[in-house]
Amino acid sequence: MKTKTAALFAGQGAQTVGMAKDIAEAFPEAAALFSKADSILGRPLSRIVFEGPSEELTRTDNCQPAIFVASAAAFVALRSLAPNAIFEVAAGLSLGEWTALWAAGAVSFEDAVRILDARGRFMQEACDANPSCMVSLLKLSVADCEKIAADTGCAVTNYNSAAQTVLGGTKEQTAAAAAAATAAGGRAIPLRTAGAYHSPFMAPAAEKLGPILQKADIKTPSIPVLSNFTGKAHGSPDEIRAAMTAQIAHPVRWTDCTERMREAGVGAFVEFGPGGVLTGMLKRVLQGVSFATASDEASVRAAAADIAG
Repeated sequence: MKTKTAALFAGQGAQTVGMAKDIAEAFPEAAALFSKADSILGRPLSRIVFEGPSEELTRTDNCQPAIFVASAAAFVALRSLAPNAIFEVAAGLSLGEWTALWAAGAVSFEDAVRILDARGRFMQEACDANPSCMVSLLKLSVADCEKIAADTGCAVTNYNSAAQTVLGGTKEQTAAAAAAATAAGGRAIPLRTAGAYHSPFMAPAAEKLGPILQKADIKTPSIPVLSNFTGKAHGSPDEIRAAMTAQIAHPVRWTDCTERMREAGVGAFVEFGPGGVLTGMLKRVLQGVSFATASDEASVRAAAADIAG
């Protein structure tokens, strides 16, 4: 089977003040995206990204469009250096799935910025209305983590890998889950998030976003884009609308996405955006494949050279 290349896109939590600033300074195409986002949103997103403060960037309504634009900037910068680069598959984590859909031509840049602005706002409202949190469980089987979730009243929010599952719930529920995981020989890491994303706590956000997606101009992707909700490639525009609405309040099935890429013969991965989180997860479960990140000017140029070579 011919080796294929996948484009991966960062999710929330990877943000850092100054991300993609050197990319915007080096590539006019990237700078144009930040300027366009500022105009669409009517606020200085680029200043928040490049200068902070961190508290303002971390706000969900800023963070989601910010990571999207930073990841898109890295993508267009690499494209300018390697215009013949071919990506056969695209995938992203949570909001990064929207970046993957944009890269595959399923949604315009303008619509993606507006959608993520609304998505972030609605999710923050859900967090404020009903406080919740998340905990990452390591070194336990998926079945063990699911049992801990059931026993403590938590919900599974992320199936990241065979050895990492994330739960969401109230402060008391996640504390109980962490204690149970530790007692079972695992490791529990509380996550610094505004709330339990991809859980029933986000149902109000999904309900508000649904009508917006119904009006959005969604097209069939030019390449397969893997769905966090189903773990399979997205289908028709209406199916994309439904899956991206459901995605907010249902678990991210990244392990299924990983398996689909393995089955498709993906042998090279390029992760766009800050953090390198997806690369880190995939390196632990995939052997004999290559990885590159594109998060700043130097890594964009190195990834472009790898692809062109």
